[in-house]
Order: sequence, then C-alpha cells, then structure tokens
Amino acid sequence: MRVPVSWLREHAPVPEGATAEDVLATLIRVGFEEEAVHRPADGISGPVVVGQVLTKEPETHSNGKTVNWCTVRVVPEGQEQTLTGKGIDPSGVQGVICGAHNFEVGDKVVVTLPGAVLPGNFRISARKTYGHTSAGMIASVRELGIGEDHDGILVLSTLGLDPELGTDALELLGLHDEAAEINVTPDRGYAFSVRGVAREYCHAVRTPFADPALAIGERVPAPTAGGFPVAVDDDAPIHGNPGCTRFTARTVTGIDPTAPTPPWLAARLRLAGIRSISLPVDISNYVMLELGQPLHFYDLARLTGGITVRRARAGEELTTLDGRRRTLDPEDLLITDGSGPIGLAGVMGGATTEVSGTTVDVLVEAARFDEVSIARTTRRHRLPSEASKRFERGVDPQIAPVAAQRAVELLVELAGGTAVEEATDLDRTVAPRAVELPRAYPARRVGVDYPAETVAGLLTELGASVSAVEDGWSVVPPTWRPDLTAPEDLVEEIARLDGYDNIPSRLPVAPPGGGLTDEQRARKQVADALAAAGLVEVLAYPFVAQADNELWGAPRAGVPVPSVKLANPISEAQGVLRVSLLPGLLDVLRRNTSRGFRDLALYELGRVFRPGEQVGSAEIPPLGARPAEEVLAQLEAGLPAQPRHLAAVLAGRDAAEGPWTAPRALDWQDALDAARLAAEVLGVELTVRQGTHQAFHPGRTAVLATADGTPAGYAGELHPKLVAAQDLPERTVAMELNLTTLLAARGGVRQARPISGYPAATQDVALVVDAAVPAGDLHEALVEGAGELLEDVRVFDVYRGPGIEDGKKSVAFALRFRAPDRTLTAEEASAAREAAVAVAAERHGAVLRG
Repeated sequence: MRVPVSWLREHAPVPEGATAEDVLATLIRVGFEEEAVHRPADGISGPVVVGQVLTKEPETHSNGKTVNWCTVRVVPEGQEQTLTGKGIDPSGVQGVICGAHNFEVGDKVVVTLPGAVLPGNFRISARKTYGHTSAGMIASVRELGIGEDHDGILVLSTLGLDPELGTDALELLGLHDEAAEINVTPDRGYAFSVRGVAREYCHAVRTPFADPALAIGERVPAPTAGGFPVAVDDDAPIHGNPGCTRFTARTVTGIDPTAPTPPWLAARLRLAGIRSISLPVDISNYVMLELGQPLHFYDLARLTGGITVRRARAGEELTTLDGRRRTLDPEDLLITDGSGPIGLAGVMGGATTEVSGTTVDVLVEAARFDEVSIARTTRRHRLPSEASKRFERGVDPQIAPVAAQRAVELLVELAGGTAVEEATDLDRTVAPRAVELPRAYPARRVGVDYPAETVAGLLTELGASVSAVEDGWSVVPPTWRPDLTAPEDLVEEIARLDGYDNIPSRLPVAPPGGGLTDEQRARKQVADALAAAGLVEVLAYPFVAQADNELWGAPRAGVPVPSVKLANPISEAQGVLRVSLLPGLLDVLRRNTSRGFRDLALYELGRVFRPGEQVGSAEIPPLGARPAEEVLAQLEAGLPAQPRHLAAVLAGRDAAEGPWTAPRALDWQDALDAARLAAEVLGVELTVRQGTHQAFHPGRTAVLATADGTPAGYAGELHPKLVAAQDLPERTVAMELNLTTLLAARGGVRQARPISGYPAATQDVALVVDAAVPAGDLHEALVEGAGELLEDVRVFDVYRGPGIEDGKKSVAFALRFRAPDRTLTAEEASAAREAAVAVAAERHGAVLRG
C-alpha cells in the first residue's frame, strides 16, 4: 500500500517536516514492514514553471517534419524575470521549438527553462535547432514523468486550471509530494486504506484517532423505499457464508462527462500507484484508497431494470472491463440486471454498463462480499484487481454507506451532479462475536505483566468494545478487524500496540547436566561415521507418490502399503508421506547426475510414516482451551508411527581418477559396508543373509537383521529395470536401515575385548557346496563350529569352473585363531578348523576341496 504523506497528514498528526522515511519509521513500531519510498520529483530539478503561448508559427522543413516556432511568456506581463541563467531571457519571454500540435496561442502550459533536468537525466539548455535557438521546452505529461502521452503537450486548462504565469509547475501538479509504501499482511486488510494506516499511525504515536468515516456517516441518508431496486439471491451459499451481506446503492444525475480530474486528486492517485482515467473512475478509486471500500459506478442509462446479486448459471458469459469474454463458473458471484450478468462481484465490472465519456447519470455501488468467494473467482479467472485485493482480505461491513456518501459528494462537487435523495441499503451483516479474554492470559502468553487498565485501554484504542467480566474481559472486536476471533489474536494486538520493544529479551538458562540425550548422541555418531567414510548427508522431501510407497514399502509386488495421504499436497504426484527414505534419495541422486556429477555417495537420516488403523481424529479441538483427556488420547492414537530410518545410495566410482589412483566401481558390497558401519558404531551385531526385494537385483540383495532376528533393512544393487525406468546411473546400489530398531537393539555398556599378546594361527579352508548355498550361511556354520579360539573369518574367494562339478561352487575362507593366554599349537588350530568344517558339512553338505 502506497500512502501519500500529504493525504495521511489530513487524518493523522504527521509533522509538517516529516518525510516518507519518518512515516515508515513510525509505522514499523506497530508491526508494518517498509517497502519503498516514492518521490515523483526525484530526477526533476531546475526551473519548471507555468507559461502562456504568445505565438505559434508552423514551419515545414526539408525532412518533411512540421514543427512550431513558439514564444511563451513565463512571468506575468509587466514583471521582470527573476530567474537567471544561460538561455533565460530577462524579459520573461522564451523562444522554443515544439513538435506537438495540440495547443493554441493563449494556452497555459508547462515550460522547462534552460538549466532544468527532467527524468532520465534529460537536461534542458538553449540550443540551435531548425534554424532557431530554442531556449527551453514545452513539456508533455510523459516528459514530466506523470503519464504516458508523449505526443501531446500538457495544456493546463484541460485540467480545469488557470494558474498565474511563473507558478512552480511541480507544486501545481503535486509532484513535490511523496509516498511511503508498506507491506500489508493478509490479516490486516483494513490497512489497504489511508483511513486504516492513519489509525495505525495514531496508535504508534499514542494519539486519539479522528475517524473520517464518522463525520461522513452523519450525512448518510436513511434507506428509503424509493431507492434503486436491489435483491440478493444467494440463500444457499457455496462456501458456508452468504456471498453478499451488504449492498448500498446511490444515484447521482446530471454529471458533466467532460469535467477533468483535479490535479490534486490525479496526483494522489498517481502517487498511490493508480493511473488517472476519467473523473468518475478516479473518484471511485480515490474513495477506495481513502476508506478501504471498493466501489463500482454504473452508467444508469445502460442498466436494464434493477440489480440482482446471484451465482452464475451454467453456460453464462460476461465481457469484463478489460475486454475479455469470460465463461462463468457456478461458484462465481455475479451482479446482474434484466439483461443478464453485468459484473463479477467484487472483482471487475462488465463492459455493457461501464461509465463512459457520455455518461450523465451514475449509479454508485458499495457492497460487502464474502472473502472466500472473491478469492476463488479472482484465481479462477486470473483477474486480480485493487477491489478483489481488499475484498478477499475482509472489508469493514459498516463502511459501505459511508463510502457511497463520500463518492456522491465528490461527484456533486467535482462533476456538477445532483444527488438523488432516495437511497438503497440492503444490510444482512452480523455483529462481531465477543471474545472472552482471561485477566492473566496476556501475561502468560507474552511474558509481560500488563496492568488491567493497560489491557482495557489498548483494546479500546484499537476500536474494540471492552466490558469487564469475572476474571477478565469480554471484548467485541471492531467491524474492520474480522481477524480478531480468539484470545491469542487480542494478546497479539496488546503486545503490538504496547510496543514489541517493551517485551524483555531473556535467554533461557540451560539446566546443568543437560545436552544431547543418549539417543541423540547415537544418531550423531552414526551421521559422523558415514560422513567420515566419504558419504554426503542430504535432506529430501518427505512427500512421495503412492507408487513409490508400494515399491519400497513391501518386499513383494502387490502387497498393499498403507500411507498417510496429504489433504493439501504440493503436487498430486506427491500426495502421500513416505514409508521409505530411498525415493527422495534417488531423486537427489538423479538431479545431481543430470548436472554432471558422476561419483556420488549420499545418505539421509529421517523419519518415515506408517499409519495404523486410525488416522487423525473425529474432530479438531477449538483454540484457546486445553482439549479433554479423551480427545488428546484420540489425537495421539491417530498419529502414524514415525520410526527413524537411515538410507544411503551410491553410484559411480569410489575415488576420482588420477595418476596415482585406480578408481573402483562402487558395488553392492559398498552399500552393505555402509550398513555394517552404522551398526558397528551403535554396537549392534548385524546379520546378513541373501534375500529378495522387488526394488533390488535378484541375487545381489542382502536382508539385514539384528542378532535376535528382528528385521532391520536391506542392502544391495538396485534392479536393472528400475534403474532404467528411473533414469539412474548403471549399477546404482543402496541400503536402508530401521534406525529405531537398531537403537532399541543396543545393549548396555560395551566391554572392550582384551588384546592378546600371543601370535595368531591362520588356516585356510575351501569348501565345495551347492551353488544355491549362501556364503553367509557357511560363515555362520564355521563360526559356530570353530569355538572360542576363532578370532576372525572372512571369504576371500568364490570359484566356479573346471574342477568343480556343475551346480557346485567353491568358497574359500581365511580363519584366524588366537588364545588369550598362550601360543596356539598347530594341532589346536587344526582341531578348531576341523570342528568348523564338520558343522558346515553337517548343515550344508560342504566338502573340502581337494
């Protein structure tokens, strides 16, 4: 909202010398954000005065262009020129060349004399042109920066002006004024008016506000039976609220369609960011900016019968003032007459009844429309307007007859019209609901012990009606504040008006011995370990498609996966909450590879969402009161389970290529190592078995579990079809762990194993088994059979080929034995090895390879 300072000064105690910056500094104290300062005279300097054309001689030159050699007087006849400078004639008569032709001898115009500077650093000086010395310029509105008409000279009589020669033209045209622009939040729509901003300025400087609407309201005539006929046909509102709760109609006859807009009015509109169009349109915009009530003027001669406010019917169309033919929706609220739709209520009028250059009788409309209805119509037709911007934020329901009266008076005063005594005011507004404010509530919410008289005084200053009740106040908000519906809203206003700087700034003192919880430390250790191993932590969106949950949330296709559906998703393609971290991680991987990154190792720690039988609650508890215990229990039961997961995806190579490195392609073992690293940091024993998952490569999938067999996750290479379908790098590998499960599997204090000072005995064994037997199963059998002397066992070779029977494979293990109290003999190590082989043979038919 741009607020001209001179206009604000009429309704608020703005000091005479105050600048727009001073106004902004004051408004900041009551919670507004400053946007900008606007000064039309910026870029204009030097002598710009009123002159009168004395002579005008057309001359056609060799280039085919006709120009006018003119003389203009810039001081009253008989007076001397007080301005001095190179090119300024002391007699007060200047010779100038002008290429425009829309003026005549005797017209008063704006003359820029030598030494003046116009917008765009356009410097005026005496110069030789078209065979004459042109000492100045007769200015157009575009050259003055106040309009777009470049070809036509600004003739002051067309504005109804007859100023004295030599008058400062900038002062005459209101160009010395300035505007302060503020950002108006959606809950403070009343500030889209000079009236509203003036009230806030008075709050900031602790001065009583003299509401201009009160004086105008005393002149508003009572509704009469002979007023213009208006009906509202919206008894079944679509959005819960009636589409139109107030409609005021007034008539003014006999206006002068040629009457110009006064410069002061046009200047204020221009400074407020609205282009001057015609006097009736300018008056409607002026009243809207002044009081916050959008108006619409109809050409009374072009109306057919009375006005009816109703919803659109299927197939109806309307040509709006912007010249576009629009197909209407049944939700659209319309202004209609006997001919059909004549306007989109609260958004834009129709072309058939617009005020034109021949209009002499005007019907003034001031109405109150439903915020939701206007907002949806505006977005549906992509037709934002100054009117809809105010209606969708809430307009004071009591200001409509006042605004109509103000418009009528301006039409009478400036356009020479006659006000018709009969008036229509269809009023179905509802008084604001009282809000109960407990006495201790403001102090409890803000932390400031406001005295009772301060609370009551600030709310009264706000415009509310305050009544003392037991242990507090009953507060009826003012009609222009529809956002004040709860005690929290009132407390916010108390804090704002008393001053945010009066709220003490106190940092909370951390209790001794606090810090991270045991679980938080464990999560941090996992994250640090993965980062130290070369993986990069990322945060992906928790919103995914249902197809993603069905792919990653179950090991087999066709298994239903319950999901938490979003009521208002960012995109319909991402309409549910994730049950796995991998869809988001793969999106990050895909985005980075598309931008040229080839070697990537990413991980994320985050929550997933797994709903139970109940999702949500039957009703939402009201604000301002603690819900009953059974309601809280129902809310708690409706929350989905939110375990923490850890996931990683890897693609490309393990190192950058260089003269001293031989990069290795990342494979499923790297994904498995990342999972083992996380488990090792937590002190959890992780068992690994070959398994299957619909998103992973068959044969390269590891199923992970804790020592007691609780499923913990998956690791391996992604399925080639999935990789191709999702445009992922070839041989992408991934792992995902239920971190909550791992944290629960942690034991107590971990006991470090003593380090033996005796040497180890190493023996190898190669076992021939069926090709379908997993190496992990053989590993478990060897560990169990070897007993306590076994320190470590690892696979170092798997062989299929000549010498090995078809359908068989050879798996070679390196076994390391060590005793804590002695050096093992070869016989002891061999005995342990043979015991290990015996268990493998018993369980899996393993045979020593010859």
